[in-house]
Amino acid sequence: MLYSGRSEFQQVAVIETPVFGKMLVLDGDTQSAQRDERIYHEALVHPALAATADRSDVLILGGGEGATLREALRRDDVRRCTMVDIDGLVVELCKQYLPEWSAGAFDDSRARVIVGDALAFLREDRNAYGAILSDLTEPLADSPSHPLFNDGVFASIKSHLAPGGVYGLQASTGSVHNAALHCKMARTLRRHFRFVASYFTHVPAFDTDWAFLACSDAVDVARLDPLVVDAYCGQLRGPSLFYDGETHRRIFSLPLYLRRMLAEEGDVF
Repeated sequence: MLYSGRSEFQQVAVIETPVFGKMLVLDGDTQSAQRDERIYHEALVHPALAATADRSDVLILGGGEGATLREALRRDDVRRCTMVDIDGLVVELCKQYLPEWSAGAFDDSRARVIVGDALAFLREDRNAYGAILSDLTEPLADSPSHPLFNDGVFASIKSHLAPGGVYGLQASTGSVHNAALHCKMARTLRRHFRFVASYFTHVPAFDTDWAFLACSDAVDVARLDPLVVDAYCGQLRGPSLFYDGETHRRIFSLPLYLRRMLAEEGDVF
């Protein structure tokens, strides 16, 4: 145990394990692990950035570890990346105990890090972003992220997207026994975006298949040409662990059970 305590918003722990290395745990749930966090963060960030028309200005909601920020800033054509996280203690603990996650991103001159309420930020901000990335905790009833998952917030997020922009978000588990929350997110977002593409990959530290959504009125991210993805990845700073054109094609190829669940009528936010 490297740290255990409670912030204003949630229980926070930083631990070190023999298999996954250091791990960030919030309210008892693993958020990321040293051994495989790049699988999650590359999957969250790069499909949206590869598909968007203009990457010059990017917004991240959440992302306290700084790894989502790190991945966005691997592209030189990202001129500014704004990260808004409500829990300043988590941000500082990650800087102290998990500096490998951010890898200098917090000190990048293109980074604008705001400790504050994302809802208030969306109300007050007048900028448009080529990509908006949501790296929030799951919207459970007792989570500080819960107020950020509803029609009003999704409409606000869409209003902050530049033409041709993409909204990408982590969207709960896509496993056969526990995909209901993911499908609820997808159904709700279909009321706001022309294209809502589900995708998922196995994250070993989560011990499940983790799902994401890529939403846009301009582009169906699921149909992005793998050659376009490879050209995008070829301009990333440093080597990737997980994402490239072939991986893109695989993660958007959904199993039958999930396609059926996504096609069903059901709960929305």
